[in-house]
Formats: sequence, structure tokens, C-alpha cells
Amino acid sequence: MRTPPPAKEAGFSGRLGCRHSDGKQTIERRMSVLDNSFPTEDFGFTITSRLADTASPSAERVEANGGQFRGRTGVITTPHGQIQTPAFTPVGTKATVKAVLPESMKELGAQALLSNAYHLYLQPGPEILDAAGGLGAFMNWDGPTFTDSGGFQVMSLGSGFKKVIDMGTVADAKGADGRPLGDDDVAKGKERLAHIDDDGVNFKSHIDGSIHRFTPEVSMQVQHQIGADVMFAFDELTTLYNSRGYQEEALERTRLWALRCIAEHQRLTAERVGKPYQALFGVIQGAQYEDLRRKACQDLGSMPFDGFGIGGALEKENLGTIVRWCAEELPESKPRHLLGISEPDDIFVGIENGVDTFDCVSPTRVARNAAVYSPTGRYNITNARFKADFSPIYEGCDCYTCTHYTRAYLRHLFKADERLAATLASIHNERFIVRMVDDAREAIKDGTYFEYRDEFLGNYYSGKKP
Repeated sequence: MRTPPPAKEAGFSGRLGCRHSDGKQTIERRMSVLDNSFPTEDFGFTITSRLADTASPSAERVEANGGQFRGRTGVITTPHGQIQTPAFTPVGTKATVKAVLPESMKELGAQALLSNAYHLYLQPGPEILDAAGGLGAFMNWDGPTFTDSGGFQVMSLGSGFKKVIDMGTVADAKGADGRPLGDDDVAKGKERLAHIDDDGVNFKSHIDGSIHRFTPEVSMQVQHQIGADVMFAFDELTTLYNSRGYQEEALERTRLWALRCIAEHQRLTAERVGKPYQALFGVIQGAQYEDLRRKACQDLGSMPFDGFGIGGALEKENLGTIVRWCAEELPESKPRHLLGISEPDDIFVGIENGVDTFDCVSPTRVARNAAVYSPTGRYNITNARFKADFSPIYEGCDCYTCTHYTRAYLRHLFKADERLAATLASIHNERFIVRMVDDAREAIKDGTYFEYRDEFLGNYYSGKKP
């Protein structure tokens, strides 16, 4: 497979960037001068209560969770307001939650929104957001904002795979069990659009086919211009289909990239005088391997990050275990964000193991396909039995959709292929998940968390028809 020619770094100049030829020792030397005390007056995290102190779970439950519950409530302070945690952060990938007004997101209780640096870099460009006064001003959102680094999109959307496999050659790649990759692993007819080296990633735009390059420095420069309150360091995405050897290589690459992100972040923070402080979160990788996850937490936990994201490959059955490994190693005093999670049982597992914030596109994605949430599970609103059902999506929901419209009307909108259908279903779904996490937070505070959790999940996965 041919490697594309070097691509321009989108007009940016990463002064502290290190080419692969510099070697790891050179990178380590350059990063040894990192400032561990750059200004963070505008950002902070305070723990206000702990699940272990407010609830009295059974001995069996405690043992099943590894001997301890690390859930907590807290407050993340940013230049654009506070986030009461645990909290669900809806995703507005391209500076918009699809089909929903920012004002509606505020009304349904969203405390913060997360956008994507990859997409905003390609369109409209970070310089436009910078000129507008930052992401929040650009989209008329006055609350806290997050941006992820773009690494996930560069390496997964651009890879040409259904699942992200080793970023070497396709012919040599093998699954986690050592078998050669088959048709189920590689997406047919797709061009491989991303090429990784130790310095960064060359990728082809999914919009116009132009070639671009992301390095840790470029990611920081892009995110500083976008201007979110919380940014994530550039990392390499891996999955359970990566070999153990490749996981180790990628983890070391992510560690070195984290150091470079911090150095560039500090340089830009010092240069962009008069701008609100932007917090930087490191991203924990390591897939399903306990030693790699713990090593990643120890390595990044010793760096001057403001918080941490837990990312990469997370099997549902091992989610709690992996998050618990991370919680045992990461600094207790810094917030933790679980990337890409919104299924109710997964969120509860995250909360119990010390996760403070969550994000996922799923609530709006499934909404656009006519799936709506209810206390007894998710269902398809286009079902024929809702044709003349003039009740809300579910009784007791306080969202705008349920207080103004009926199942019959929403079904009609989807059947008629009206755009309003996606808007109303998305408002409902986002409110459902935001409210669920808000209620979990209050239950931790008042000592009723496990009662709330058991009742909620018992109903949600009961299989009862809405």
C-alpha cells in the first residue's frame, strides 16, 4: 500500500512538533520542561458527595463491583458556567445537535454540549469559529462546551473499515484471536483514507477528497481556535480487533502525543492572551487489557491534565471492570469523562465507578430513525398501533414534545417524511437521558441511588410494551 506524500498541516506551525526521526528520547527531553502549574483559575472540579457515604449497598453488590463504589457528585467549573455531575453531555458534532435548536437544548436541561474538532476543522474551519468568538458564540450556546480531538473520526471514518483494525497494511492485519481478517471486518468498496505514523496522521477529507495532516500540535491549534471550554488530547483509537502488539505500540504513541499536546497547549495558552482558559483532558486507551489500561492511567495521570477521558474499545460486559481499573489509578481530584456512552445500564455502571460526564450521539441518531425512549424501553413510534393514539410518548415526561404533541402526530410526521419528526423525537430522547442522569445525581445525594437504579433498569429492560 502506498503512503501518500506529506500533507500540509492546514496552515498551522507546530513549533514543538517532533518528527518521527527525532526519536522518543528527543521527545521526552523536549517535554521534560512542561509547566505543571499553568493558569487554571477559570476551571476546577469539586467533589460534593460520594456514593459510598450516602448509600448502603448489600455486601453482595459491593463484592460484585470489585469491593468499592467510587460514584460521586461534583461540580465542574468552566469559563461559561458550571456542570453539576454526573451529567450527560449531548453531542452537537458540527456545532449543532442535529435537528434541535440550541435554545431547545437549554430548555431540556443540557448543561454542556460536545462538538467535534475533525468536522469543524473541515467545515467551516477553525478560523471562522475563532473570529466568531469561539464555539459557543458561533452556535448561540452560552453554556460550557467540549470538543474531542478529531482522532476518532480521522482514524475510524477515514480508515475504510467497518471496525478499526491495525493501522498497518490490510493484508497483514489479524483479529484479536489471531485469525486473518475476513469480509466481515473490511468494508467493501471503501478506500483507505488514513495513514498513521509516529508523528501524526495523514487523512483524506470525506467532503472533497483533499489531503490533510493531524498531529498533536495541529489538534491543539485547531481546538484552541474552536475555543471550547474542555478539549481532549489527540490519541490513537484502537479496538478489540487490534493485536496485543499493536495495542502496545499505539499506547506508547498516545503517551508521547499526550506530552506533545500538553506542550503545545501551554504554548498556546500563554500566547492567546485575554482568552478564557481552555481545559485539556488526556484520553485513556488500552482496550481490554488491564495492564495497558492501568499503565495509561498512571502515565497520563502523572501529567498536568485538567481531567481525563476514557475511550477506545469497551466491551459491554467488561465496561464496569475497565472503568473501575481507570478509577483506581486516575487522580481522584480530577473529572473523568466516558466517551461515546448513552445506553442506560452502561451509564449507571459508569456512575458507580466514578465517571462524572458522558456523551453520545445515540439519542438523536435513533430519534431520526423513529426510535423513542420510554421508562419501559425504546420503541418505534411508526408502529401501526400508534396511528390513532393521542397520548404523549409516555405519560409523565416533561419534555416539550410530550407536553405539546401526541404519538399519533409524531407517527404521522415520520410517515410523511417531515423534518419536524426528527426534531420532536430528538428533543424527547435527549431530555430522557439528561433527566435520567440528573435523577441519578440527586439519588446519590439523598441516599436512594440503588433504589432508583434498580427501579429504573428493572422497568427499562422489562420488555413491557409502552
